[in-house]
Amino acid sequence: MEKNEGYKSTEQKESENPDPSLRISTSPKSPRSPKTRHGNKGSPVKGISPRKNDRHSHSGTDGRPKKGGCGGKGTWGGLLDTDDNHFVDNNDPNYTSSEENDKTAVKKVCPRFEEYKKKAAVIVEEYFATDDVVSTANELKDLEMASYSYYFVKKLISMAMDRHDKEKEMAAVLLSSLYADVIDPRQVYKGFRKLVESADDLIVDIPDTVDVLALFVARAVVDDILPPAFLNKESDALPVGSKGIDVIKRADKGYLSAPLHAEIIERRWGGSRNKTVEDVKAKIDNLLVEYAVSGDKKEAIRCINDLKVPFFHHEIVKRAIIMAMERKKAEGKLLDLLKTASEECLINSSQISKGFTRIIDTVDDLSLDIPNAKELLQSLISKAASEGWLCASSLKAVSFHPEKKLIEDSIVKAFKAKAQSIIQEYFLTGDVLEVNSCLESEKLSSIPELKAVFVKRLIMLAMDRKKREKEMASVLLSSLYFPADDVVNGFTMLIDSADDIALDIPVVVEDLAMFLARAVVDDVLAPLHLEEIGGDTLRVDSVGNKVLKMARSLLNARLSGERILRCWGGGGSYTNGWAIEDVKDQIGKLLEEFESGGDKREACRCISELGMAFFHHEVVKKSLVKIIEKKNDRLWGLLEECFNTGLITQIQITKGFGRVGESLDDLSLDVPDAKKQFGLLVERAKGEGWLDSSFSFVKVLENGHRS
Repeated sequence: MEKNEGYKSTEQKESENPDPSLRISTSPKSPRSPKTRHGNKGSPVKGISPRKNDRHSHSGTDGRPKKGGCGGKGTWGGLLDTDDNHFVDNNDPNYTSSEENDKTAVKKVCPRFEEYKKKAAVIVEEYFATDDVVSTANELKDLEMASYSYYFVKKLISMAMDRHDKEKEMAAVLLSSLYADVIDPRQVYKGFRKLVESADDLIVDIPDTVDVLALFVARAVVDDILPPAFLNKESDALPVGSKGIDVIKRADKGYLSAPLHAEIIERRWGGSRNKTVEDVKAKIDNLLVEYAVSGDKKEAIRCINDLKVPFFHHEIVKRAIIMAMERKKAEGKLLDLLKTASEECLINSSQISKGFTRIIDTVDDLSLDIPNAKELLQSLISKAASEGWLCASSLKAVSFHPEKKLIEDSIVKAFKAKAQSIIQEYFLTGDVLEVNSCLESEKLSSIPELKAVFVKRLIMLAMDRKKREKEMASVLLSSLYFPADDVVNGFTMLIDSADDIALDIPVVVEDLAMFLARAVVDDVLAPLHLEEIGGDTLRVDSVGNKVLKMARSLLNARLSGERILRCWGGGGSYTNGWAIEDVKDQIGKLLEEFESGGDKREACRCISELGMAFFHHEVVKKSLVKIIEKKNDRLWGLLEECFNTGLITQIQITKGFGRVGESLDDLSLDVPDAKKQFGLLVERAKGEGWLDSSFSFVKVLENGHRS
């Protein structure tokens, strides 16, 4: 039983805010069929032959729970329907005043959802009594509440779980029939998720819940109505020790991992009308091959009709199109067959769209066997659309770029947040080694696509900042030694989204072009990579195309290398023409001059003129080393002045102390009591507010030993 939250149960919230965010491929829905009234003699849905039209219930129950009970066998009134969707009625004979004071009492309901739940239970009962798929589909369409379809999925399976194998098989067949045409794939996914989450409740009345629900999940995967990724995603999301995890494990290890699992699962409850998915696929292949040879269209249409699998006609479309791509001579015949099947309403428009969509989703794999698969598929889509039996606008575009393996959105989202934090810290500290260390801890080598995400994020953040950060971004990019392909992919994403970026960064053309040119000058990219980044898909008037043109123009200019290197005031280093070693020498000299009797203000001015705020930890480090070596407190006064005036931040001071701590072992060779002195300096700095109280001397030493 779910706890109430804010006077609404979880299911009530879902009913008011249906969750459309699950990312699984969907197929366009067919136009809604005319409403079918009870007793109609005509066929209610084109392309599907109704077997029964008498829609009155043969069941003695109405599917609603008994008062205070669970509604009897198959209704699941108690566990699945008790969502606390009721008002506190002071006219109720059982009313007590304490109910109004009970903060957990539900005050609001969603009447539409309550109505849907009652009707869904009745529809399921009638389906089990009549076994009429077409009428059930029409009943669901007539409800006009598609956003609650997940509840129908949950109700159908939960009621079937407590019945015989016949009802279980009927439930599996009905879901396959309604998938995409009547129930959106996202709603099917959500319904199964709700079932798995409620396994701990279901097992109270159905002892074999784990096994039966696991078989339903496995059957859904085999029937292609539930993506295999469902298993891993839900396993990670479920609480440890829940029965839902047992269900997922049983489905994965007990059923889907077994040899010949598809046939075993299909026949577990008596078979899908004694036909398995593999049987149907084999028959589809045979009829298409025979038709390609004989050209007998009437016989092919008869064979399709005899299959009696209207919900699986998308497989016919898919296999026919693939065969047309493989056999150029048979293309005309196969397209003509699909056109005729569409005109005779044997294969409806949603099944045709679904078949093409499935090919688009797997076209990259097809390209391994059919080199020009994308071009052929685009040509066939154009022909089908021109002949009027395919709605091309309902399909997603065929991408002609080689697509990388998709990463789970949750991983990308989490990495983007971490990448932003790493880059922002780098802009403060300028520590390239620290960035490398952070990225190594993220194990980017196992997911190379994330490197492209990091490149894009780095350039995006730098473009919105000053020249200093732009220079630092270019230096970091050349220091990371990412594979060229990952950098290319990162810039490709930037070019593709340049029109959107321009809304926030008006100078995106100049800045992004300079980053591209700088990457070529720094040997991060080769000049030919610019052609790969641009591709053939960019519009002539797009911002991305302007960026590429300007980048080429910058690279072709006289003395382009030197100009580009110094475009942001740098020269392939952090500051104006200086290498890191030069900067360290400058810091060492100004500290020596100050030790010799220099003025604090003059020393602070020199530090400021370095223009190296992100490298001030080096000033702190060198000062501390000199204090430990010479026991000269004069430099401590300089650090105090720098901190008090805000010239050196607490972050830079902390980093400077950390770097000294990591090199204490080497320092102790020259100064035996270096560790003791450093410990005293740490406590002194904490006392003056330079270091946070969480700064640990012991941890710093441990880090030094590890490094």
